[in-house]
Amino acid sequence: MVTKYHNAAVGGTFDEFHKGHRFLLLKAFEVADHVQVGLSSDQFVKKMGKPHLTASYDQRFDDLKAFLRRNGLLERATIVPLDDPFGVTLANGGLEAIVVSKETEPMAVKINQKRSALGKKPLDVVAIDMVASENHFPISTTRIRCGEIDREGHLV
Repeated sequence: MVTKYHNAAVGGTFDEFHKGHRFLLLKAFEVADHVQVGLSSDQFVKKMGKPHLTASYDQRFDDLKAFLRRNGLLERATIVPLDDPFGVTLANGGLEAIVVSKETEPMAVKINQKRSALGKKPLDVVAIDMVASENHFPISTTRIRCGEIDREGHLV
């Protein structure tokens, strides 16, 4: 498999691990040999003010790790706690790209602005479309938690 980048980053809360999460992660591994997966810590989730309960970090970590293992990607990943929106993207770690959804692309722009201010090369931004549910609205954890759709985007 030929990838464009050696090292990329992707991040999220990955609560109610769903089809959109899988699509985002698979894209990250499609474009990079190694992916640093930032997983929002419980403290960071509290700061986000989500409109619903969120599973614990440990549960979300286990779900994420199980997905990576099932898809033969675990050895190409490093899962790191995400305590703020920047995570590992500002460190000296050889990152070349960040994979985001169109919804979170503005954060990638902020990351690159901060990197530039620190004298670091901007990351290439790989932005993917949100995955639509069967009623053509994006799949989201909030919609799943509200009982509107399931993790595959089917109406409940």
